[in-house]
Amino acid sequence: MNSSAWDKFRKQQATEREQLQRLLSGIHGLLAKCRTTAPTEIELSALAALLHSFYTGVENIFKRVAMELDGEPVRGDSWHRELLLRMKSPTAHRPALLSEELHDTLNEYLRFRHVFRNAYSFDLDWQKMSPLVLRLEETFQKLEKALNDFLK
Repeated sequence: MNSSAWDKFRKQQATEREQLQRLLSGIHGLLAKCRTTAPTEIELSALAALLHSFYTGVENIFKRVAMELDGEPVRGDSWHRELLLRMKSPTAHRPALLSEELHDTLNEYLRFRHVFRNAYSFDLDWQKMSPLVLRLEETFQKLEKALNDFLK
C-alpha cells in the first residue's frame, strides 16, 4: 500500500475525529445530566440525533478505510453491516482496525441508527437508549485508541 493513501487517510480521519469530538463536547452537559435524571422527550430526541450523528461520523472513517486503504468501496443492501464487519479483519494492505469487543459495541450503535431512521421520535425508549448514551464518551475513547494503534 502506498504511503500517499495512508497520508490521505490520516488527514481524513483526523478531520472526522475533530468533528466527533465537537459533537460530544457540545452535548457533554446533557450527557452528564442523564447519568442521574431521565431525559425529557425533547432531550430524548436530541440524544437520539446525537447517537445517529455519532455513528455516521464513525462510519465515515470506516468508509475512508474501505476507499483509501482497501480500494474497495462498500456496496449492496447490507453495506452498513458489511463495512463494520470489514473493520475487524486485516487485509493485505492494513491491520484490523477494530477488536471483536469494539466491533460488537459499535454494532449496537449501528442497530440504533436503523431504529432512529425508521421510528417516530415518540417511539424512542430511554431504557433501550440509555446504555448507548451513557457509554458514548467511553466508546469514542476506545475508538480513538483503536485508530491511534491502527495508524502506527
